[in-house]
Amino acid sequence: MDAAERLVESTRELLWERGYTGTSPKAIQQRAGVGQGSMYHHFAGKPDLALAAIRRTADEMRAKAEAQFSAPGTAADRIAAYLRREREVLKGCPIGRLTQDPDVMADPVLRAPVDETLAWLRTRLAELMTEGRERGELDAALDPPTTAATVVATLQGGYVLARAADSVHPFDQAIAGVLGLLAAHVSAAPTDEGPPVPRA
Repeated sequence: MDAAERLVESTRELLWERGYTGTSPKAIQQRAGVGQGSMYHHFAGKPDLALAAIRRTADEMRAKAEAQFSAPGTAADRIAAYLRREREVLKGCPIGRLTQDPDVMADPVLRAPVDETLAWLRTRLAELMTEGRERGELDAALDPPTTAATVVATLQGGYVLARAADSVHPFDQAIAGVLGLLAAHVSAAPTDEGPPVPRA
């Protein structure tokens, strides 16, 4: 990796570990193995570098999610695969954790990719649920936007509970709970008999 790439990757790691406030330019330079001159040659300063790092993390998060959302299977199966995938739970969500950083939230530019990514996730889940309803996989009583917001809130809350307890167990419980709520809306599998024949 060249210096600019090392700087972005190092900033991504430090933001996840320490947050924006706890990530100093010196710490970034030390982890990236570059000098101050090199850092300011490639980036205007810490906010500029942080924005590049946050955007890359957001893009990566979306790509990983989309790979599961676009996979074969029912809508419920794809959502379940996304929620059950391997995660570094005790480190928290690399995007969700930034919502707890006052400096990020106070800066509209830094906040934008965080808000956009979480909004994208809610929208994409709602689209999957709508698709599931249209295909008869999920019942009509399910409200996609509300349920999608519940899924994202539960996922992010699960990270918080796990970090507070220093255990993945609360996260696993939260995911199992929201999947149970979603399963209650899964329609019965269609039979091979086909639709009923109308009586004369």
